[in-house]
Amino acid sequence: MNFLLQKEGLVNFISLLDLRLKLETLRLREREMAHTGSNSSMHRSSSRPQLDLSKAEIQGNFEEKYPTILLPNQSHDISHLALDIGGSLIKLVYFSRHQDQSTYDKRVKNVKNRLGFPPNGNRRSYPILGGRLHFVKFETSKINECLDFISSKQLHSAGGGESRYSDARTDSNAIIKATGGGAHKFADLFKERLGLSLDKEDEMSCLVAGANFLLKAIRHEAFTHMEGQKEFVQIDTNDLFPYLLVNIGSGVSMIKVDGDGKYERVSGTNVGGGTYWGLGRLLTKCESFDELLELSQKGDNSNTDMLVGDIYGGMDYSKIGLSASTIASSFGKATSEKKGLEDYRPEDISLSLLRMISYNIAQIAYLNALRFGLKRIFFGGFFIRGHAYTMDAISFAIHFWSNGAAQAMFLRHEGFLGALGAFMSYEKHGLDDLMVHQLVERFPMGAPYTGGKIHGPPLRDLNEKISWMEKFLQKVTEITAPVPMAPPGTTGLGGFEVPLSKGSTLRSDASALNVGVLHLVPTLEVFPLLADLKMYEPNTIDLSDHSELEYWFKILSEHLPDLVDKAVASEGGTDDAKRRGDAFARAFSAHLARLMEEPAAYGKLGLARLLEMREECLREFHFFDAYISIKQRENEASLAVLPDLLMELDSMDEETRLLTLIEGVLAANIFDWGSRACVDLYHKGTIIEIYRMSRNKMQRPWRVDDFDAFKQRMLGTGDKKPPPHRRALLFVDNAGADIVLGMLPLARELLRRGTEVVLVANSLPALNDVTAMELPDIVAEAAKHCDILRRAAESGGLLVDAMTNTLDSPRENSSSVPLMVVENGCGSPCIDLRQVSSELAAAAKDADLIILEGMGRALHTNLNARFQCDALKLAMVKNQRLAEKLIKGNIYDCICKYEPAN
Repeated sequence: MNFLLQKEGLVNFISLLDLRLKLETLRLREREMAHTGSNSSMHRSSSRPQLDLSKAEIQGNFEEKYPTILLPNQSHDISHLALDIGGSLIKLVYFSRHQDQSTYDKRVKNVKNRLGFPPNGNRRSYPILGGRLHFVKFETSKINECLDFISSKQLHSAGGGESRYSDARTDSNAIIKATGGGAHKFADLFKERLGLSLDKEDEMSCLVAGANFLLKAIRHEAFTHMEGQKEFVQIDTNDLFPYLLVNIGSGVSMIKVDGDGKYERVSGTNVGGGTYWGLGRLLTKCESFDELLELSQKGDNSNTDMLVGDIYGGMDYSKIGLSASTIASSFGKATSEKKGLEDYRPEDISLSLLRMISYNIAQIAYLNALRFGLKRIFFGGFFIRGHAYTMDAISFAIHFWSNGAAQAMFLRHEGFLGALGAFMSYEKHGLDDLMVHQLVERFPMGAPYTGGKIHGPPLRDLNEKISWMEKFLQKVTEITAPVPMAPPGTTGLGGFEVPLSKGSTLRSDASALNVGVLHLVPTLEVFPLLADLKMYEPNTIDLSDHSELEYWFKILSEHLPDLVDKAVASEGGTDDAKRRGDAFARAFSAHLARLMEEPAAYGKLGLARLLEMREECLREFHFFDAYISIKQRENEASLAVLPDLLMELDSMDEETRLLTLIEGVLAANIFDWGSRACVDLYHKGTIIEIYRMSRNKMQRPWRVDDFDAFKQRMLGTGDKKPPPHRRALLFVDNAGADIVLGMLPLARELLRRGTEVVLVANSLPALNDVTAMELPDIVAEAAKHCDILRRAAESGGLLVDAMTNTLDSPRENSSSVPLMVVENGCGSPCIDLRQVSSELAAAAKDADLIILEGMGRALHTNLNARFQCDALKLAMVKNQRLAEKLIKGNIYDCICKYEPAN
């Protein structure tokens, strides 16, 4: 795949001649390097390959101030690799750059010209990387599995990454970053097996760098954990520092972090994870750290620990605030009972040890936070490992010693702090300028499963993934089966919940939060018209309510067979498509099962994220547009009747026409393949018959009816005519009647009034939603029957035969306000306005009207969102529970919610 390298990615060229000269210089330098070969004293890590400048040329308009350089022979995968090799676990972070083929889209270029895009808005000497950041772990005792993984993924080879090339070569001078004690211990093994030299990075520097990046870049990275309940905490990056980072490995280090690269180890203790494992091994004969943790989950520490109640006859010591269940002395009962080690249950010993060590670490941590006036305490390290009991014990102790004034916080990626910090030690690693809105976490199926145990070998392609799933499912093995929780019960101090084992074994990672793949998307931005970003919450439905979660999981499960049928049909119904469809259904069902048992497993869960996960899972199994044939059929049917509708509208007076247009949008919004009620309607008539039926049932007042306020803003009262809006952003929903007979006529009315219109559509398919790629063809067909649409589409660069002229014509010469199309940056039925495309963000800067249409964008999300400009939210409610919960109404009720600018 070709790579485009922007001019700013090299140097600030003064002229086109300078650019050509520089290009030739770089070519010469590459040739010189090729001749010097291994004689060069400079080591270059193959995890960051050099640019292939062969056949490089300037692409596009040679008159541009900042032309683009085309590198046709550059590898399409550039990867970084970094390791944290500890005594028990190897944590590996690697980056893969893999983007779709860039297209020279005249429509996109024209829109960007009109919206005032700079040639490269990011002024830096090298580009932010776009791609994926992967997190994988291995047991250090099985280091050969790690080496095999690196080799199979060719992460150590030029052009390495997720896609493998037969001609990939290993640089004999290849260097990768590593931290941890194993970076020294296993250096020779990496050199011998893979030809890699390990560049050792300071362990503490890596921990701090990794923590700082995660806390600033991941929206729901930090969480609290009390009595089995996880609650995600949004950290204000402007108020992050200073904080205390407590890293619990074999021993414990306590680090005061004052900023990027500014830290000091202020305290620590030799009583840490090594103490727990060492004593536990001697006292219980466990063979692994995980086995010892498993024992603790079945223990009762009151059999070994002396409690306050044991001293005071079962009573509290209320005078000093100690309950009867408070531990007075760890293992204190062993001093007063005539028992030997064999008389105590290993489970009870393990839990007593866990609490003794956790409480002491937490107390020392709190005293240090108090000493330095630190408000936040983050815990991480091998000892925690996402283990519920451990986090509960630490949290309880911090709460106890601070009298509730402080909270222990944990990090979802805590086990990868060192590896991530080592990754960031690469010069120009491309992560330092990333913002929280430019990172999207996704959870693909596959082995090794990044959030839990390693189940199998690295998967090279989709067929291997499907085979791996089929193999596990044939063995009746749940891919991500969590451990169910028993009802709350008191087990000594804290009254923590006790997980029950499933069968005879308990997964050691059952309580762990899953770690997904971080997609780095530099083109995502925050929607600039949000009234208050800090207060913005896209999701209207609260899935922390277990009954709500169960309901929506039931809805998604019931819809799954129909979705699979559509997906398979979209691929021609082949045997391969059927196999992929079955794999998708099983994979998505496994996700639902995991989330049903542990809603916080993938971070903070909202309905928008849940629906997006379904679409991502479809794409993972190569179903890229399951409803494509249905959309095409419905578009054609709707376009056939559009001329008659436009004639009908033109015969009306202004006020009647505006009401009819809004009714038309609401009526057409009935066509939604994501709604079971609407799918049933398709069996009762044609698309046009259903649309007419819906139009005929439009009766005001609607359940939410602000039409009169919107009409006054549009038409005014009496002789007072308000000025038209400058630019309107229309967030469109479904293909077919929804866009053709609903939103396009409304867009036409706005254009008629002199308002620029930007149609905002999905970047990727989701159900039967229309996409930004499909819209220009729909507009072009509609424009054949309407001069208003034709002139606006020509002005906006949507008609191919007019685009050559409009690209080079200044906006002032256009005879019509433009109709433009931009993508929203997502591929979901919902939209989170904290992450939108740069196109949409640019279009929003001059907009003074937003119209959000459809259940996904105006009801499931953004119903309560407030904006800096006028906003109109239009939707037909096609779910009875949703209607009752949000608007106290019924299915097919309508929402017309108008909110003037804040």
